[in-house]
Amino acid sequence: MIDLYYWPTPNGHKVSVALEEMELAYAVKPVNILSGEQHTADFQAISPNTRIPAIVDHEGPGGGPYAVFESGAILMYLAEKSGRFWPAELAQRSNIVQWLFFQCANIGPMFGQCGHFRGYAPERIDYGINRYCGETVRLYGLMNEVLGTRDFLAGANYSIADMATYPWCAPIVRDLHAIDINDFPNVKRWAGAIESRPAVQRGMALMSDVMKIGDPDDATREALFGKQ
Repeated sequence: MIDLYYWPTPNGHKVSVALEEMELAYAVKPVNILSGEQHTADFQAISPNTRIPAIVDHEGPGGGPYAVFESGAILMYLAEKSGRFWPAELAQRSNIVQWLFFQCANIGPMFGQCGHFRGYAPERIDYGINRYCGETVRLYGLMNEVLGTRDFLAGANYSIADMATYPWCAPIVRDLHAIDINDFPNVKRWAGAIESRPAVQRGMALMSDVMKIGDPDDATREALFGKQ
């Protein structure tokens, strides 16, 4: 059994989708980041950077509990554990890792900052909006170009790179980022293919009743970002 320390955010959805896709048994351990539960000592012992998601695999290496933090590292761990979405051939696996790292180093930070300045900053800062939302548009354009040559980010087959990236391009997040998906037809086709997968639907629906994007009050903003 795997304990999933989770809140319904794009990074949280990466792992809930992967667990569903890989058919791994898991139990949800909610970490309410809107009220600051991520800052508890117990959670920090599992996730030193106090960010969700994190997992504890109770049948980890050596047969005992094993904790993993950082969403990209979790996806790689789960793929290796399950033997799914993790090809044996080196070049194929390397392509997946490259696009997974692309998500972690580019999509997550840039899209996250775009969302922050559009939906979370206490005042409108045009420089931040233009800088990060401009990068978001650029990255959509890059993905659109790549997806014009192949079905999925890392090639012909759906992979953990797509599981990592799709939640940042889901409709509710696109709305926050003011992205018109029709401007990126290849991304639209790719997103539609992923949205149709039952495991993705289950992973994205996890705790959707408490999902909240944007427009925080002062207490929530402090829990998420600290005192400003």
